Amino acid sequence: MTFHLAVELTPAGLHPAAWRLPSEDASGAFTARHWLTRAHAAERAGASLVFVDDSATPPLERPGRFVGSLDAVGVAALLGPLTSGIGLAPVVPVTYREPFHVGKEIQTLDHVSLGRGAVQIDVATSALDPRSGTEALRYDERVPRELPALWREAEDTIEVLERLWDSWEDDAIILDEVNDRYIDREKVHAIEFTGEFFSVHGASITPRSPQGRPVVVVRADEPHELEVAARRAQVIRVRTPEAAAAVRASAPDTVTVLLDVAVLVAPTDRAADEQRRALDAFEPWSWEGVVVGGPDTVATALTGLAAAADGVTVRPVAGDAALLAGLLPLAPTGPTLRETLGLPRPTSRYAAAR
Repeated sequence: MTFHLAVELTPAGLHPAAWRLPSEDASGAFTARHWLTRAHAAERAGASLVFVDDSATPPLERPGRFVGSLDAVGVAALLGPLTSGIGLAPVVPVTYREPFHVGKEIQTLDHVSLGRGAVQIDVATSALDPRSGTEALRYDERVPRELPALWREAEDTIEVLERLWDSWEDDAIILDEVNDRYIDREKVHAIEFTGEFFSVHGASITPRSPQGRPVVVVRADEPHELEVAARRAQVIRVRTPEAAAAVRASAPDTVTVLLDVAVLVAPTDRAADEQRRALDAFEPWSWEGVVVGGPDTVATALTGLAAAADGVTVRPVAGDAALLAGLLPLAPTGPTLRETLGLPRPTSRYAAAR
């Protein structure tokens, strides 16, 4: 059996006190070196891709908690030319973002990574969350939206992204110096989209990227997400083995299903347990469902959990994912993320229609 390993990159770790551990580089959490170190650790572990989380939701500030974040697309673009084989998937909450700009950002990521770009589509905080009003006001929107509307808009956004990514045909750039023609205008297409929430006209201003269309990731932890994921995603993330098994049973074979697993890995089982106790001394935390142990213990647990899906997304509580290098029966990585995931390079819908 082979499966895909993904790693969620974080400033410190899932545990709210992880930044206080001597082994963590809390002072460097907002530096390029910090994120590059974590991405290289994931590469050494054999990961197919990494996720960089992001949110516009106001944080819940408490004493001793890590607060602050960088822009996920910016971090992923930084990592593009400084990594070699790993897919890069920033999380983008699209509710208050212009689809045209999101499309351009992710195409840029695919270009600078030579075909390893992806995007995890997310939405704003639901109106049921008390923080949603503050988030909406940050974008000059007075009334927060309900969850069904958030995901209808997200699906429209995915439709627009894919149209924009297709709007330049593969051979639109002709570089005809003799006749002074850089592009063939017949191969650059206006997408002309009008939907419930926005309209987008014209073509992308970014040429078609190495993968044609970057990979789209969607979570599927609740019904509205699941509906969009089933129709639109090439990678689906879930939080429980039961959900992973259900999605895997219903999704096409071309879709990669990844199970989220919180992990605390250290050089030995004893060291991992000591680290867990140190974290609890700073702040008690629920360890339900968290895999704790040395590399062999964690690798065995992840291999067992992956039976319900096509792989796992390791969410480090703290510690170094590189300790898992060589211990998991991982799928080989290809030159592009689509090749790693066994996905074909799509033809532009506009080229196909001509």
